Amino acid sequence: MRLDVAIDGRTHSAELVQAGDLSRWFADGQPLDADAAEVSPGVYSILLRGESFEVRVETVGMELRAIVLGREYKIAIRDPREWKRNRSGATEAEGRQQVTAPMPGKVVRILVATGDQVQAGQGLMIVEAMKMQNEIRTPKSGKIERLSVTEGRTVNAGEVVAVVS
Repeated sequence: MRLDVAIDGRTHSAELVQAGDLSRWFADGQPLDADAAEVSPGVYSILLRGESFEVRVETVGMELRAIVLGREYKIAIRDPREWKRNRSGATEAEGRQQVTAPMPGKVVRILVATGDQVQAGQGLMIVEAMKMQNEIRTPKSGKIERLSVTEGRTVNAGEVVAVVS
């Protein structure tokens, strides 16, 4: 399986080659010593070249946002087969969506109110974690059905902070 992965705008190729029970990752054509396990919803333990990392991942529209060691990365995964099947352009999440906190922290600012109309990718609130401020965005266009937090409140990773319908 081969994928093109854009990380903060730089495109890389990623390939998983399986031979029987063994699987091997390649990044940009080079073997990559890596392993990953999901330890809780949206939280992964990654072992890369013998070093362990905790990565929090959330979906934002058609992209992913990964937070590693307090740094945020925007990731877009492009499967060449998917491009051939769906040339209509990007789509966004459908239906009622629960927006969750990607990491524990303190809500320092709410950017929207219940009932507001929002566009996919629009910021909903700012959460401060590890002395960094992170914007939590909506995965879809719609109306803010519910805000589950207030400014100054502490949130846990994976906690629902808003509902967009």
